[in-house]
Amino acid sequence: MDTSSSETASALLALSHELAEAVERAGRAVVAVHARQRMPSSGVHWREGVVVTADHTVKRDEEITVTLPDGGSVPAMLAGRDSSTDLAVLKLQGVELPTADLGDVSSLKVGHLVLAVARTGERGPSASLGVISALSGAWRTRHGGQLDRFVRLDLTLYPGFSGGPLVDGQGRVVGINTSGPRNMVLAIPASTVTHVVGQLLEKGHIARSYLGLGMQSVRLPETFKRTLHLADDGGLIVVAVESDSPAEKAGMLIGDVLIALDGTPVSDTADVQAILGPERVGTPVRVSIVRAGTSAELTITVGERPRRRR
Repeated sequence: MDTSSSETASALLALSHELAEAVERAGRAVVAVHARQRMPSSGVHWREGVVVTADHTVKRDEEITVTLPDGGSVPAMLAGRDSSTDLAVLKLQGVELPTADLGDVSSLKVGHLVLAVARTGERGPSASLGVISALSGAWRTRHGGQLDRFVRLDLTLYPGFSGGPLVDGQGRVVGINTSGPRNMVLAIPASTVTHVVGQLLEKGHIARSYLGLGMQSVRLPETFKRTLHLADDGGLIVVAVESDSPAEKAGMLIGDVLIALDGTPVSDTADVQAILGPERVGTPVRVSIVRAGTSAELTITVGERPRRRR
């Protein structure tokens, strides 16, 4: 074997050892969650007595058990869940188990090697190797959840891997793995998980801002824009007002065109969602509208979106 071949072999061996050590390190905090029929999902011991997993894998609210890294089984209590971010939080009692060593997904770049780590039973951890295939800024899921970053992965999520950690080359947990639309493999950033865990432990659910309006994008005639001195001709026409909603109480009517919230122009429902985060629940918002060809303003006290029955 020539020198270059020997050096390549040594580098590959060193990389293999590093990846195996990363799986071992992260695997100390990875558990199997038994909350559905047949195949369990994976979970991460996020902080003392608190396990995080993927909400879509938790099919029952009671009789949940967790298999620990040593093979033992303990009961778990569902403390809260949020389908919009696909996270569920379980609480354990009297269990001594290492917590995850958390990292920051912002330290990663497209092309970096990462690992999906899982535990699907008593046989020890499992792993899948891949790369970060796409990264971008904050985004909303199709169910309205706010994630700090969009993280798409090029790796295989085998059965039971959902809810397990995304692990960097140093064994740090930088996110929770889940499946996305069109069979994408996504990771929920650790920073988002920590934020959601705090809210779920406090309230059992995530508060979502709610106006009670059905809206769709519309373009105002150029004459309206000039006459009303509008900066833009875009807006949202109200097509439905829910009964007894914050919007109805404030006097919103079908046919009103919403053009700004607290002075920020809106022309798409995503604009409204971006302004009305969970922190706005219970606070007033100034709504600028066009009604019957004239400008008007209303104040709506933002409500909390009613939770759907499971």
